[in-house]
Amino acid sequence: MDPIDDLLATMKIEDARYVRVDAHAPWGISFPPRDLARLVLISSGSCRLVADTLAGPQRLAANDCFLVRAGVSFTLQDTEGSEVVDCDGLISQVPGSAARVGGDGELTRIVSSRFAFDAVAAEPLFALLPPLFRLNLDHTAGHLLRTTFDLIARESAAGGLGGGFIMSRLSDVLFVQALRTCCADVGGGAVGWIAALRDPRLAVAMRELHMDLAHPWTVDELARKAGMSRSAFAASFKEKTGDTPLGYLTSWRMYRVKVLLRETPLSVQEIAVRVGYDTGSALSRAFSAREGVTPGAWRKSMDTAHHRRPLSGATAA
Repeated sequence: MDPIDDLLATMKIEDARYVRVDAHAPWGISFPPRDLARLVLISSGSCRLVADTLAGPQRLAANDCFLVRAGVSFTLQDTEGSEVVDCDGLISQVPGSAARVGGDGELTRIVSSRFAFDAVAAEPLFALLPPLFRLNLDHTAGHLLRTTFDLIARESAAGGLGGGFIMSRLSDVLFVQALRTCCADVGGGAVGWIAALRDPRLAVAMRELHMDLAHPWTVDELARKAGMSRSAFAASFKEKTGDTPLGYLTSWRMYRVKVLLRETPLSVQEIAVRVGYDTGSALSRAFSAREGVTPGAWRKSMDTAHHRRPLSGATAA
């Protein structure tokens, strides 16, 4: 299994919503921090992007696209000083039409999708991404992403039977394609597991590992899968990922443990067997060394946080 497929299979996109905005100058829209990721495309026109995570304002033009991690706020404006409205007010009154904001000046069309998903499962990927990530739509992954945006727009405009369901499923696809585009961009010169996937030999070993995290992997066995000597494999793996092969294995096991603790009623002993530990005690020691708390304490904290979390509103933006 590809590590990215492994991650996406466990993320469980729980809610995806889509809105189109026709913004006429002067205009401004604020997006407050939420427990949601956002994907924004400037379909036509141009605007100014401001975010605390950026060194300064950035100018966006048609076909510019960016992904924003949960908890990050940002603002879009036609120009500095324009009045800003909250994105929660951007609800189209006519099904299939775009929400309208601003005055009577130059038009900028914006497409925004927001996504709720299992942040614990997504941690291995989002830990590699900056809070606000500009996407390159010029390569294959980017072209497919833009095509899905267009499909959603056409489905929204058509207003046919089952349109809401189709748009929801397409929005799920849109998010996965956005993540894939991020992976294509991040893997270029960075250090991390995504970059390692660009090495054909390392990628073979990594896919074998992800197919069976519970297997008692050794560096020798992984090196054989990669068709390399043990020393060459270990050195190359460390150079590309920033971690040792067995350290990488432990990290992914811990990610899987967190998902199972949060999403299933399995006991620590049962989870231990699923991820490659002989006993619950062995898993507890490894988990505590990484997380600073026992699996049971971590599960309890997640349950408490889940019950305290307010329900998402029915806004579209």
